[in-house]
Amino acid sequence: MSDGGRTVDREATDEPSVELHGVTKRFGDATAVDDVSLTIAAGEFLTLLGPSGCGKTTSLRMIGGFEYPSAGRIFLGGRDVTALPPHRRPVNTVFQSYALFPHLSVARNVGYGLELSGVSRRERERRVGDALEMVRLPGVGDRKPSALSGGQQQRVALARALVNRPKVLLLDEPLGALDLKLRKAMQLELKTLNREVGATFVYVTHDQEEALAMSDRIAVMRHGRILQLGTPEEVYERPATRFVADFIGEMNVVEGRLLEAEAGEGRIEIPGAGVVRARSQAVMESGAAVALGVRPARVSLSPVAHGAEGSGGSLPAVVRDIVYAGTHRQVVLMLDAGQAMTAHVSPDTVLGVGDRVLATFRVEDAICLGDDTRTST
Repeated sequence: MSDGGRTVDREATDEPSVELHGVTKRFGDATAVDDVSLTIAAGEFLTLLGPSGCGKTTSLRMIGGFEYPSAGRIFLGGRDVTALPPHRRPVNTVFQSYALFPHLSVARNVGYGLELSGVSRRERERRVGDALEMVRLPGVGDRKPSALSGGQQQRVALARALVNRPKVLLLDEPLGALDLKLRKAMQLELKTLNREVGATFVYVTHDQEEALAMSDRIAVMRHGRILQLGTPEEVYERPATRFVADFIGEMNVVEGRLLEAEAGEGRIEIPGAGVVRARSQAVMESGAAVALGVRPARVSLSPVAHGAEGSGGSLPAVVRDIVYAGTHRQVVLMLDAGQAMTAHVSPDTVLGVGDRVLATFRVEDAICLGDDTRTST
């Protein structure tokens, strides 16, 4: 089946590979991970996404055995591994720092763990060769890491993790040290590798675009909790909270008050601007403080004299700034309500600073956002 642009073998991903049951981690009085429950299917590419300090790396380290939970249980392949050390878990970890031994050849780096485990030289050579083939680095085994580019060194680190044939591969911001062009190329390599080797990938990043491009599902974290878990399309198009809406991609967030909500749609009063309609996913009480969320690319602009109400609503505004961004112009607006909004319009759109416009959107392109509350995973 197709899932967010990827082809996923559902038969291969039905079996849980990683399970967190009510996992909490405290460091003294500080709670880094707060009662997280999560099930990751075998072969899935799941990303833990969030800002620094949200608990994503601590969660990854607990799966790998580098930290032990203060409460809760962790299962790998149905086996309780909560108290097991890293070397007794069927996982390998790739960190942002490649941690390659500079004095050893690429082949010795990749096969180092096999050598420590007493694997025969012939078997090591075979498996190291296979691992380097997997990461598309055949024929570099005799080189030293310093002779390779940053992207190639990262692939060597991946080969070293894959040579042990782990069921779960943990990746802690492994592309963070690479430049933008190389990082995007490695994103495609990792997606392909995930399909080919069949291992479960659990990936940590703060980069929203990276998460959207690579993942089967994304767990958006904040303050040690998972606010939303879903496919890239779900978290982008249907954010559960205003934090998720603002963190994933660009989102206009305009404060207002909910007049009423029914049948998945809410009527929002924007003080000083009128009433608009938007999709409503959560149960909210009339009169509650809410926000209208609209992606800049879903906002159209028209002169006030010729504007007409759209099916969602129109908000009167003044153009404050126009920024050329290549594929579009970014128009910064000041609503009559006193709040800012941004629209992405065609580069050939004729507008000037100080023009009065209507910012219009369809109801299906807008969402009613309540307070950030805990979302069940």
